[in-house]
Amino acid sequence: MLEQQSIPNDPTFQSMHNIIHIDEKWFYMTKKSQTYYLAVGEEPPHRTCKNKNYVGKVMFLVAVARPRFDAQGNEIFSGKIGLFPFVRKEAARRRSVNRSRGTMETKPITSITKEVMKSFFIDKVLPKIKAKWPICHANETIFVQQDNAPCHIDNNDEDFQMAASDCGFDIRLVSQPPNSPDLNILDLGYFRAIQALQYQEPPKTIEDLVRAVENSFEVYTSKQLNRIFLTLQATMVDTMKDKGSNKYKPSHLKKDVMERRGELPNQLKCDPYLVQEVLEHLKEVDG
Repeated sequence: MLEQQSIPNDPTFQSMHNIIHIDEKWFYMTKKSQTYYLAVGEEPPHRTCKNKNYVGKVMFLVAVARPRFDAQGNEIFSGKIGLFPFVRKEAARRRSVNRSRGTMETKPITSITKEVMKSFFIDKVLPKIKAKWPICHANETIFVQQDNAPCHIDNNDEDFQMAASDCGFDIRLVSQPPNSPDLNILDLGYFRAIQALQYQEPPKTIEDLVRAVENSFEVYTSKQLNRIFLTLQATMVDTMKDKGSNKYKPSHLKKDVMERRGELPNQLKCDPYLVQEVLEHLKEVDG
């Protein structure tokens, strides 16, 4: 992730604008324990579920890239490729007080297999990438980074490659290093942020949950998303200092302060001595 021409004298991270981070996460209808701050005389929310150990949930597939801004700081590309719920429509088999028999209901897909994931990648994610990617950058290679979950498709899957190369695009699947959740934008902060927003809209049905998560995805700003990419670069530096371990303490860059001052960098630099030390360590490990 370092620019090759910057090594060894002035190691600088790539801007990472051509990398799309993709991952899945379960979002729940509610939590077992929930804290509310109520006004004087306000009634606490009434929360119910069939069983507290089986709270309703839906898995979402999320794809984001780094936002792009012009010289004046105006947004050109939000970076938000899409959010895709793993749900299906199913007719109600029985009549109830809430709906009649045959009414179409939204049901979560609880078994996420390679076939399901492959269909989402090809039929949902790729069309969104092609529709939203800035036209002026459509000729560059776009990397879609996934983790090593068993349900994910192979990086060289022929069906994906055929669909990805359509319309002149060069879209490639890559896998992040194993056991490295902190090297994915979504795990690094984005999921927690949109989940916090989602909890502000307590859902009563699966449709409400899907709508709440989609709303939280839309209101999350591109400037907030852009900051996480700098957090990712700082995390890579911390990982290098700790020889690849996840035991490090996260660095705090005070990005919001730098942004207010107009000093927020687009790319972080790395200590050349640290880079050299890591390269020598890798040679020793490889034998």
